Amino acid sequence: MAAAASETLRRTALFDRHVAAGAKLVPFAGWVMPVQYAGVREEHVAVREHAGVFDVSHMGEVETRGPGALDFLQRVLSNDVSKIAVGGAQYSVLCREDGGVLDDLFTYRLGEDRFLTVTNASNHAKDLAWLRAHAGGFDVELTDRLDDYAMLAVQGPDARALLAPLLGAGQELPARFRTIELTVAGAPALVCGTGYTGEDGVEILCAPDAAPAIWDALLAAGVAPAGLAARDTLRLEACFHLYGNDLMESRGPIEAGLGWCCKEATGFVGAEAVAAVRAAGPAEQLVPFAFTGPGIPRQGNPVGGGGEVTSGTLSPCRGVGIGMAYVPAERSAIGTAIEIDVRGKLRSAVVADKPLYRKDA
Repeated sequence: MAAAASETLRRTALFDRHVAAGAKLVPFAGWVMPVQYAGVREEHVAVREHAGVFDVSHMGEVETRGPGALDFLQRVLSNDVSKIAVGGAQYSVLCREDGGVLDDLFTYRLGEDRFLTVTNASNHAKDLAWLRAHAGGFDVELTDRLDDYAMLAVQGPDARALLAPLLGAGQELPARFRTIELTVAGAPALVCGTGYTGEDGVEILCAPDAAPAIWDALLAAGVAPAGLAARDTLRLEACFHLYGNDLMESRGPIEAGLGWCCKEATGFVGAEAVAAVRAAGPAEQLVPFAFTGPGIPRQGNPVGGGGEVTSGTLSPCRGVGIGMAYVPAERSAIGTAIEIDVRGKLRSAVVADKPLYRKDA
């Protein structure tokens, strides 16, 4: 990307590393981000078979602390926040009163009355405003931590083994959905057993000025740099949602298949609307699908008989077109044959089970 084109966009602390590695840089959610290095397929396969590292410093963070922190988050987040142990993590959605999804989030409990919530980059300002608008009446302090953290996602079957030697003496990586403060490549960091690729691994939150040294140490250990394009194909094979594609304000979590992270009994904002859809059954359902012949589905492709594709790609691991689409509920059963209009040509597909890629399949 030309320098002039990126002047109004934010850069992560790893920008120079991306340039040096020959990354293709693109505008994304107000940031200049690496979309690929060696190539999407190579990076995708590296994560599936070995280990890759993603710069996801564009993600936002909001810290919630105070005696009312738990009660406040229980009010605004869809999941049961009381179930997060100190040092734990939880996925949830942020809903409007009508049940529409404002964002999907990970929340880490750093202390009894201290939480860190990670937002999607494109929604950070909106989420922060929403949280602040609902904080009245709670003994809670909300802090925008966007500028305080860089974030690296180290993912793949070998990720933990390659990262372990970079920790401080006697330290161990957290288990899945656990988080702990560690020293990584000599720098203090919050290391979380989470990720969005369908592989094991961790996400590292650190001070921005510490990120380059951690990045360098990971690459020296044999971890491959991976861009946002590979992160997208990986999450789609795993059937993980992408906000703006599969999640949006005009649809709710039940339609999106996220009823499992909605605990209406907690009384979160939008709970009544979500409960009503759950009880009545959604009119449409988000389903994963796979092509049974040639073609590559893309967002916005119409589905024959009603519905549309929200995410689509050529699966690097399966070698066929895959995606997710909203379809009428009566056509959402696994095994249902559907047709998708790809640039005027109907392509045959079948509603599939989750995930769309399994190593043992």
